[in-house]
Amino acid sequence: MTTTIVSSATKEVRIGFDERFVIIGERINPTGRKILAEEMKNGDFSRVEADAIAQVEAGAQMLDVNAGIPLADEPAILAKAIQLVQSITDVPISIDSSIIEALEAGLAVYQGKALVNSVTGEDEVLERVLPLVAKYGAAVVAISNDETGISEDPNERFKVAKKIVERAADYGISHEDVVVDPLVMPIGAINTAGLQVMDIVKRLRSELKVNTTCGASNVSFGLPNRNGINSAFLTMAIGSGMTSAITSPLHPEVMQAVRGADVMMGHDPDCANWIKAYREPAAEGTEGARGGRSGRRRRRA
Repeated sequence: MTTTIVSSATKEVRIGFDERFVIIGERINPTGRKILAEEMKNGDFSRVEADAIAQVEAGAQMLDVNAGIPLADEPAILAKAIQLVQSITDVPISIDSSIIEALEAGLAVYQGKALVNSVTGEDEVLERVLPLVAKYGAAVVAISNDETGISEDPNERFKVAKKIVERAADYGISHEDVVVDPLVMPIGAINTAGLQVMDIVKRLRSELKVNTTCGASNVSFGLPNRNGINSAFLTMAIGSGMTSAITSPLHPEVMQAVRGADVMMGHDPDCANWIKAYREPAAEGTEGARGGRSGRRRRRA
């Protein structure tokens, strides 16, 4: 079975068909966050630090780090953000940029084996990003669009993914180090968006034997109670074979859905992760609580 291994300096994360679903925390991204963008541009990374810690505490096994700020020195800001995040957490990082210079700056300071987010199917992009991924021994997110844009036809998106996987092999990058994003479209605009993704994920797993990821919250764009839709989508996507997602772990209902899906897929032996997350602590004075044990000793005396 295919396993994509990424790591920090001290911790390894395995994305795979037989592994727990991997949540990649999405919040260190200034897109649509004006305050965060302004702070990062001005060298204030306090919100980055807080977001990193909060996401890991909430259950993220990896963090996506993006520094796409207009008119800013993205390579320098991204490198600094990565160094900061690695100094305060031990989880691996997805280095997120569409700027090749920023990706290289991030990879140059990264400690461990990173996930590069991302490469698309355009020939020019493939020729610039894949050699960089190979040079640093990283894994890469392959996004299923090319010069023609994002096709609504799942077969076309699969073809783009296949092209990227094959081109990566030309650079010595194993299919195990290619994590395909089949692209999640807003289901409020395209009613079959969920079905499309699940169809592609099944084919990616069975035919290309690659792991998968997505920007999960895209599916609920424009709808009320977005976390309800996101939770339903992730549960069904996991059932279809998806192995990771870039999303926020700060929503308890989303994390509960993911953990429950892990249990149902047999990826949480003895339900240990579920029990750790949700078992209520023993009440004071009952068996299992420290007070209860000492109480029994007193009665025997």
